[in-house]
Amino acid sequence: MAAAESTEAQRPELQAVMQQFIDTGFTGVQLRVNDERGEWAGSAGVRKLGQAAKPPTNGLFRIGSVTKTITATVVLQLVADGKIGLDDPAAGYLPEFGLDRRITVRMLLQHTSGVFNHTGDYTADGTYEPGVTWSGQDWVTDRFRSYRPEELVRLALAKPLRFEPGTAWRYSNTNYVLARLLIERATGHSYVEETQRRILRPLGLRGTVMPGTSPEIPGPHAHGYYRYEENGEPRTVDVTRQDPSWISAGGDLISTTKDLQKFISALLGGRLVPAPLLAEMRTPDPAMGYGLGLFVQDGTTESPFPPPSCGAPVVHHNGNVQGYATVMYSSPDGSRTVTGSLTYVDDAAQSVGGAFQAGLQRVVDAVFC
Repeated sequence: MAAAESTEAQRPELQAVMQQFIDTGFTGVQLRVNDERGEWAGSAGVRKLGQAAKPPTNGLFRIGSVTKTITATVVLQLVADGKIGLDDPAAGYLPEFGLDRRITVRMLLQHTSGVFNHTGDYTADGTYEPGVTWSGQDWVTDRFRSYRPEELVRLALAKPLRFEPGTAWRYSNTNYVLARLLIERATGHSYVEETQRRILRPLGLRGTVMPGTSPEIPGPHAHGYYRYEENGEPRTVDVTRQDPSWISAGGDLISTTKDLQKFISALLGGRLVPAPLLAEMRTPDPAMGYGLGLFVQDGTTESPFPPPSCGAPVVHHNGNVQGYATVMYSSPDGSRTVTGSLTYVDDAAQSVGGAFQAGLQRVVDAVFC
C-alpha cells in the first residue's frame, strides 16, 4: 500500500487508544497501522520521564519475543533450501548438547520440545525454578552481564525435560537459542550474518539492529524503566541500556514500527518462505494457538492474548523485555497490520500486565473490527 503516512488527527480513534495506555500508567506509546485507509503512525506520552517530548513515531525499541518470528523465518528458509529438516531431530545438528533425540526442529519452533526455559520455569507440581537473572534488584545491578548462547542452552539442559517431547505446549526461550545455534551450524555463518542476508537487507529493514552484547539503542528512542525496593525504599532506574544477551535469539533485537510492519506484511504476503512452509507457520498448536514462531487466533484454539471482539482472524507475536512491550498483529494475508511499542516502569511483579491486556484489546478492536 503506497499511501502517504497520515497525521494523528486523521485517526482520532487510534489517538484515543494510545492515550488510554498513558492514562493507565504507561510512559510512552507509538503505533503504526496499515489498512485500506492507508498508513498511519502516531505517538503519545513522553520519550523520557521528566521531559515533555513525545516518543518518536518511528523510534527504535527493544522488540523482545517478536524476535522469535524473525528467527523462525530464517530457520524455515533453511528448511526450504534443504539445509535443515523440519522434522529431523535437533540433536543431529547439535550433537554436543546431548539433546533428547525425540526433539525435532519443529518442536523447537512451536514450543513443544519440553526443554526447560532458561529464564525460569515450573516443575510438574507448580514449583518455580529460576534460571538466569532477568528481574529484580539483582538484574538491575547485573544488567550489563554478557552470556554466550551455549551457556544458556547448557543451563537449561542441566534441568530435566518439563514433559515428553511433542506431548504438550510450554513457552521456552531456550527453544529459540537452540534455533539460533541450528542456523549457525547449518550455514557455517553467524546468526547475525544469516538474518541480515536473508531478511534485513532484502526487505530494507534499516532500523533493525542485532545488538549481540551491546547495551546501546543506536538511534532515536523512548526510554524503559525498572522499579524495585532497596533497604525498604522504592527506586526507579532507567534500564534502556542493558546487555540483551540473556535472552539471545529469543528476544534480543531492536527495531521500529515501520520495519516490523514491512516484515510481517512480507512474511504473510508470501515473500519470505514458500507457501507450504508459510501454511505450517500459520497452523496453530491446539493447546495455545502457536504455529511456528507465530500466534494464530482464528477461533479454533485458546490464546494468552485477547482476540478481536468481532471474531476477525489475526496472526501475531508480541514481546516484552524490561520496560518495553511490543505489538505486532496482522490479518492472515498481511494486508492489514498494527505494530507498536510501549514503554513503562517495569517491576518484578509485572504490574502493568493487566493494563497491557486491556489496552491490547482496544488496539485489536480498533484496527481489525
